[in-house]
Parts: sequence; C-alpha cells; structure tokens
Amino acid sequence: MSTARKLLLVGIDGLRVDDALGSPAAAPRLAAFAAGGRLLPLTMEVPTVSGPGWSSLLTGTRHAEHGVIDNLFTGHRLRRHLDLLARAAVDRPTATTFAAADWPPLVDPAGPGPIIAPNPDRERTGLHTVVLRDGETHGYGPMDAEIAAAARAHLRALGPDVSFVYLGEVDEAGHRFGGIAAEYTAAIRRVDALFGGILDTVAERAAAHGEDWLVAVTTDHGHLDSGGHGGDAAVERRSFLALGRVGASAPLPHPVGIEPWQVVNLLRADLARS
Repeated sequence: MSTARKLLLVGIDGLRVDDALGSPAAAPRLAAFAAGGRLLPLTMEVPTVSGPGWSSLLTGTRHAEHGVIDNLFTGHRLRRHLDLLARAAVDRPTATTFAAADWPPLVDPAGPGPIIAPNPDRERTGLHTVVLRDGETHGYGPMDAEIAAAARAHLRALGPDVSFVYLGEVDEAGHRFGGIAAEYTAAIRRVDALFGGILDTVAERAAAHGEDWLVAVTTDHGHLDSGGHGGDAAVERRSFLALGRVGASAPLPHPVGIEPWQVVNLLRADLARS
C-alpha cells in the first residue's frame, strides 16, 4: 500500500436506501456519488440491529463468527476478528488510521464492544486516532455535526491511510418518527449534507497532495414505515455499498455480487493494488 493510496468508509446508520437514492433523492450528494461510481446491493443478516450489522461490515465476519447478536455485545468474539483499521495496521505497520463515531459501542473501549479494537500503543505514536462523541446522551443531530467537523479537520490535515466515519442521526429519526415520516427524510438530508462536506474535503486533499482515495458508503439496516428494525422484512435487510474514486482515474472494484461480511476484504484488496 503506497502512501498515496487512501481509503475512507462512511457509515450512515439506519438509512433506507430507497428513500436516500430514489427519485427524488432524499440524499442528493450520496445519490450523485453513487451514480458517478458503483452501487452494490447488500442484504444484511437477521437480526437487523446495529451491533451485529456493524460488526459484520467492519470485521468481515458473519454473526455466527463474531458472536454479536444485539446491542449488548454479551459474549462477543470481536477480538478474534480484526476490524478494517486493525487489519490495515497489520498489512502495513506504518499505516495511519482514523475512526470517528458518536455511537459509543463502535469505538469506546469503556463500553460494550467496541467493534473497532482499541490500540493505545498506536494512538500514543500518532498512528491511530479516535474521535468519540455520545449521541445516545447528547442527541445524534448535534453529535453528527461534531463528528463530521472533526473528520473534515483530520482528513484535511493528515490524510490518514484508512478511515471510518459514522453518522447516526438518520437511525435516531427512524426510531422516533418512522421510516416514511417527514422528520426521517429531513434527517437524511442533514446527514447527506455532512457527507457532502466530508467528500468535498477529500477532494480538496486529494488534489492538493496528489492522492488516490477510494470512498465507500454503507448502512447497517433500514427502517420499517412505522419505525424500528431488527426483523427480516426487505426494507430492514436492504443495504448497499457505494464506491467512488477521488483524485485518480484507477478503476473501481467491480464484484459481481457481494455480501456484508465481504466488504472488508473488497476494500483491503483495493488498497493492496497500489
């Protein structure tokens, strides 16, 4: 992996793909990004809950392997399966990694999980940076804004080799108002604007430093019309992986089909081609 090849994975929790990318698109920046790159459908395993979903997407393993079946993480086996950022560090020990999230189980070593493994030694040497906010306590709307601002600043200044940025307001709105409510659509638009700002920062960074970025976007589950998720309805299981290249003309990965637990290896393979 050369120093010029970069990867950014953006996770938007609880996003109904039909709303975000439909006509009209509730998420115009994401829709334009997907239209200009590649859009791969994903079907999430049941239960369609954030803990199992993000565990599969970030560690490249099925529910039965990582052992996460809910958001309590009781008896999980996450430390047996390296996450995307930890794998990047194994693949190249000098790689810089970055994670920013406002759902604590993703990155908080003091809580359940976390899905992204703590690495205090790499943090002390500046190779790994974690930004944590608590959307459960302070609300995902304001915390998403803080996460996006921190991500833009870090990406612009340091251009980490592999990054994961998580935004949670869409899921919160789905629970509170339902998957077809105006408030849910409004949350999608706000998060889409934050994604657009992050994407603009990546484009500026790539142009200024001659870098090749692969940007990927995904979600862990959808929402029922009435709100909520966890079951096997199509709207709950429907996910996606949107891929776009920023700052280079290299071809995008083009698998014929992909499962959620195959996302990590797809992204790693793209990095390895540099």
